[in-house]
Amino acid sequence: MARLDLADLDLFRHIAEAGSITGGALRAHTALAAASTRVRGMEAMLGTRLLERSRQGVALTPAGHTLLAHARSLLARADRMHEELGAFSGGAGAHVRLLSNTNALTEFLPEVLGRFLAAHPGTTVDLQERLSDEIVGLVAEGAADIGIVAGTVDTGALSTLPFRSDRFVIVASSRDPLAGAFSIAFADVLGRDFIGLDRASALQRFLADRALREGRRLRLRVQLRSFDAICLMAQAGVGIGIVPATTARRAAQTLALASVSLRDTWARRDLRVCLRRHEAGDTAIRRLVEYLCPGNDRA
Repeated sequence: MARLDLADLDLFRHIAEAGSITGGALRAHTALAAASTRVRGMEAMLGTRLLERSRQGVALTPAGHTLLAHARSLLARADRMHEELGAFSGGAGAHVRLLSNTNALTEFLPEVLGRFLAAHPGTTVDLQERLSDEIVGLVAEGAADIGIVAGTVDTGALSTLPFRSDRFVIVASSRDPLAGAFSIAFADVLGRDFIGLDRASALQRFLADRALREGRRLRLRVQLRSFDAICLMAQAGVGIGIVPATTARRAAQTLALASVSLRDTWARRDLRVCLRRHEAGDTAIRRLVEYLCPGNDRA
C-alpha cells in the first residue's frame, strides 16, 4: 500500500498555510501542475477529500485538518532528528519558524537575529510579519515555532517571556502645530493626512482597524516601506506618521522632527516571546529563545 512521504506532508502544510495551491506550490518550490497532481494523489490514496476548492483559494475539510495536524507534528520531529544527527557530522541544519509583529521586526530583531545566526551558521530562520493575534493562533496550532507579540494579546496556554518594551508615538515636522503637544489621542488626529507603511504591513492593518473602531478611515497620503522613511516624509511636512518611540528618538538626532506621545492604551508595547511549552526541549528553538530573552526563565 502506498504511503504519504515527508515531501507530500510538507507540500500539504504549505498549501494549508498559504490558503491556495498556487501559494503552497510557490512556498514549496514546486510547479503548480505538479502540486495539484500530488494533492489529487494524496486524496486518492487516503480515499477522502482534503481540500475544498473555490475561486478564493482552498479550505481544509475535516480530514484535511487532521492531516495538517499530523503533518506539522511529523515534520517537526523530522527537523529535530536531522538537527541531532547533524551534530555527529559537524553540521546542524536546524530550522526555526519565527513570527513577529511590525514593532519587534523593525526595531529589535535585526540585531538579535544577526548575532544568533552568526553564532549558529548551520541554523536557518524563516521570519514572517503578522498581527499579534494571528501570531498566537499560528504558534498554538504549530504553524510557527516562536512568536513575538504585543503584551496586551491573550496568549492562552502558550509559554511566554518578556522581550522588549516600546511605545508608538506620532511624528511630525518640527514646524507642525502638533510639535508643541506633549500627548494626544489617536481619535483626535484622524482628520489629518497620514504617512503609513505598505497596506500589507501588520501595523498598518492594525491602525486601519483602530480608525474604523472610531468610525473613521485613515487618510493615507503616501505609503512607504520603513519607519525611517516615514520620519523623512514627516520632516518634509507631507503628513504625520505613527512609529515606535525608539525610531523617533533615533531619527530626531538628524532630522527636524517632533514626536508626540499617544494616550491610547494600545500605544504602549510590552513585547513578549511566546511558544508552545512542549517545544522548550527543541535545541534550535531553545537557543534562539536564549538570544531573544537572555537571563529569563521560561514562564
